[in-house]
Amino acid sequence: MTEPRVKTGIRVSAQLRRAQSAGAFATIVRRGDADAGAVAVKLYQGPGAVKLFIQSRDLDGKPVWREPFEDEESGDIEAKIDRWLEKETSIDPDLWIVEIEDREGRTFLD
Repeated sequence: MTEPRVKTGIRVSAQLRRAQSAGAFATIVRRGDADAGAVAVKLYQGPGAVKLFIQSRDLDGKPVWREPFEDEESGDIEAKIDRWLEKETSIDPDLWIVEIEDREGRTFLD
């Protein structure tokens, strides 16, 4: 039996509230499926410091967060992330994109 999942819209709203109450700026750039859409979080830590976190599931079906550009050099990482997000949204119209600006690097993920 699989564990019940909280709807994506509710989880994203909670993430935004956590970020904003901690003094970070957070916004929804793109809304996906409110019930079961995947989530991508773009994190700004300052000039040239951008990271992307993608929600996926492990082999047991448990939610995990991965960083697809973790090993990339900081060069023009933001342009690479933006291209990747554009490609993903053309494939998956249910994808949510959340942007967070936090100098401490907090993502406020589950």
